[in-house]
Amino acid sequence: MQTPQILIVEDEHVTRNTLKSIFEAEGYNVFEACDGAEMHQTLSENNVNLVIMDINLPGKNGLLLARELREQGDMALMFLTGRDNEVDKILGLEIGADDYITKPFNPRELTIRARNLLSRAMNQGAPTEDKKQVERYTFNGWILEINSRSLVSPDGEHYKLPRSEFRALLHFCENPGKIQTRAELLKKMTGRDLKPHDRTVDVTIRRIRKHFESIADTPEIIATIHGEGYRFCGEIEEA
Repeated sequence: MQTPQILIVEDEHVTRNTLKSIFEAEGYNVFEACDGAEMHQTLSENNVNLVIMDINLPGKNGLLLARELREQGDMALMFLTGRDNEVDKILGLEIGADDYITKPFNPRELTIRARNLLSRAMNQGAPTEDKKQVERYTFNGWILEINSRSLVSPDGEHYKLPRSEFRALLHFCENPGKIQTRAELLKKMTGRDLKPHDRTVDVTIRRIRKHFESIADTPEIIATIHGEGYRFCGEIEEA
């Protein structure tokens, strides 16, 4: 397995050096950037697997840069920031971040979360011995393309899904009709355990539903099961 490559986008020199030391001690290759220009330059020259980014950056802030990342790249994205209000966290997840950690942070928790994201990012698409490899799922006129990680609408519109949305929708398609708890979904999406007041799953489901709502008369694809979680109600067509 290749050595994971991480890009730290942080304008505060001491914090950036601390993060670099933490991840190099884990055996990762670590790149650094202090703003968006350096970030894009590094990404153009290296195959980065995970971007860890602050929100408060000179020039374009982390939220704007995250939008650009989601349009251009396919790497995992984690926000590590001092902005700890709920609005910023939800907005970060809405944009497509895979995780959101606030400063001050616990180095051990940070490395565990990063390892989980890297594992899923770098192993995505690898076939398993006990599960038939599937290229796409078709349901109610929609298509989930596995290799391109795209959702295709009945009228041919392609939506490139952020990693968390793709993992959640893929898990639903693999388990149609079965109730999925928030804890199960979060584990599939990020590899971490659900904590009180964590809205990552709900934000992700809301984003997925927006795609389905773009087509008039689309039946309910993901139902909320109050007190339990969510259930995929799409009619999967046989390949």
